[in-house]
Amino acid sequence: MTTAPALPEGIRAATADDVPDILRLIRELAEYERDPDAVVNTEEKLRTWLFGPDAVAEALLAEYDGRVVGVALWYRSYSTWTGVPGVYLEDLFVEEEHRGRGFGKAFFRALAAIVVARGYERLEWVVLDWNTPSIEFYERLGGRPMKGWSTYRLVGEDLRALAE
Repeated sequence: MTTAPALPEGIRAATADDVPDILRLIRELAEYERDPDAVVNTEEKLRTWLFGPDAVAEALLAEYDGRVVGVALWYRSYSTWTGVPGVYLEDLFVEEEHRGRGFGKAFFRALAAIVVARGYERLEWVVLDWNTPSIEFYERLGGRPMKGWSTYRLVGEDLRALAE
């Protein structure tokens, strides 16, 4: 296993003690994305899936003056074409009053360092079409949209019906 890379100043790996802050920031992200009622996650679920014996995701946190002000929650993906894992960034959120301090870029630097240190080959994420400030930020970092690809999702009754 590779050594964990050094993280940028103000960014650290989340621990189980951070679960209340992680959930708070997930809810704030849902507000920002205009879908506050969509969050049904709980502290118990976060503890299980981020820190339990079968953890499927990891999180990095941004701190300012000893307070958690941002989160990047991600998980490992796999490319059948390259045969190499990557990282899928599920959520990135920094509280509005702390934007512009470099936390977003620091999160991406940290994730890029994790990808490289682990021998992975890609870092991917999605962004809402209307979120122009984030799109412009991602493009300044060198992120590029995957032209010709659309994200699909199967959930709820449709998912259950297909499973039967």
